[in-house]
Amino acid sequence: MAEESIDSQVLLIRAVAAGDKRAFEALYRSYSPYLFAIALRLLHRRGWAEEVLHDSFLALWQRAGSFDPTQSAPKTWLTNIVRHRAIDYLRLQDNRVLELDDEGDAIAGEGTCDPAPSTYESRRLLTCMDALPAEQRQSIVLAYHHGLSHGEIALHLQQPAGTVKSWIRRALMHLKGCVGI
Repeated sequence: MAEESIDSQVLLIRAVAAGDKRAFEALYRSYSPYLFAIALRLLHRRGWAEEVLHDSFLALWQRAGSFDPTQSAPKTWLTNIVRHRAIDYLRLQDNRVLELDDEGDAIAGEGTCDPAPSTYESRRLLTCMDALPAEQRQSIVLAYHHGLSHGEIALHLQQPAGTVKSWIRRALMHLKGCVGI
């Protein structure tokens, strides 16, 4: 986003903080598709993503005065609100977004609106993921696809947190070499 555009977004957030409904509508129109995609990517359920988006914009309306442009860009701040709301929502749902099996079907997008991998890089990543041991694959999916912390993954998989951290580190090292980064 261009610097002048960021400045205009900061002004919109300040106007929202002052109670300007038009500024709020402009922010909603500008960011809701992007923020909805983030919520949907984390939650995998359209209804849940819609609810999180709604809650996030309510939080924006209520907390716009707390936005500090020296701490983050408007898009980053809004993204963090949605991400945190989605993670909280998952916790409330007892982390039952998707039941992961040993084949790692969740990485292929089962239950999401994501299309099948169409690019070379996507296919390569899926091939590399398939080569991982099941526990490493599940740990990576839970961490990077569902946004769970190491502690939450440990609880979900009923394993010690140190073990989960090791699985994720080994998986990332494997993926880095396999993908060619």
